[in-house]
Amino acid sequence: MTDQPDLFDRSLLGSRRARALKSAKPGSDFLLKVVADDLEDRLHLVNRNFSTAIDLGGHTGLVSQAIRNAGKAERVIRADLFVADHHLLPPDLICDDGLLPLRDQSIDLLVSALSLQFVNDLPGALIQIRRSLRPDGLFLATLPGAGTLSELRDSLTRAELELKGGAAARVLPFADTRDLGSLLQRAGFALPVTDLDTLIVRYDSMFGLMADLRAMGATSVLRDRSRLPLSRKVLFRAAELYAQNHADEDGRIRATFGFVTLSGWAPHESQQKPLRPGAAKTRLADALGTSEQKLK
Repeated sequence: MTDQPDLFDRSLLGSRRARALKSAKPGSDFLLKVVADDLEDRLHLVNRNFSTAIDLGGHTGLVSQAIRNAGKAERVIRADLFVADHHLLPPDLICDDGLLPLRDQSIDLLVSALSLQFVNDLPGALIQIRRSLRPDGLFLATLPGAGTLSELRDSLTRAELELKGGAAARVLPFADTRDLGSLLQRAGFALPVTDLDTLIVRYDSMFGLMADLRAMGATSVLRDRSRLPLSRKVLFRAAELYAQNHADEDGRIRATFGFVTLSGWAPHESQQKPLRPGAAKTRLADALGTSEQKLK
């Protein structure tokens, strides 16, 4: 664990998610559906089965269903911050995904979708996840990556600077692929892999995008956020800037969502390991069909 001050207000996150789910409008979970479908496809490619799987932060049940659809786990446990959606059965486990109540080496598979980006100590959470996995257990997660909502961040910042002379942080910071890969290695995962997918969603205006973010419970939960709501004047100026700088020829605006998917395995002796330096049996020059020249 780190001694840094908390970046996110976790209680506010819980209340906003609960409120969003209680008044959810049809289709407001479209981003989570896209990610859950992708995670299901990735699980289909894993050539092994697992005994116990955790859906961490699965406040809608979509990820749990994806794990079941893949047919890779005998038992699926849905773990969430709270009992949020009265249309769903309560979670099997109510917990904070930044402080896991799991014994070391107690599960075989842990999957998380669009949840770990709100953890205050992500390096510590990844270490807990790796310790909870049995040897050769799999961790699979998707987080929003750098570039997500860059157009909204740009428009809001420019409007505030123009009209107020200063700007507050309105959009969460998102980590890039390389940084998240480094965190996997630091946490002790074997065979760590990260990759980035980008989804462009189009709207009639900035206000349609903001309405969807509220419906997802995905508005800012920064602890140091401004408590003053944006004025109508700033919002309308931001919408104008958004349309001027981030619109297609038909006038509809673009919203970028970058999804970084992480995968890593709990170390096991059966896993592939890199050869020690000098142990290769074939020269690179031979493989490339060229001659080798020694450096002076």
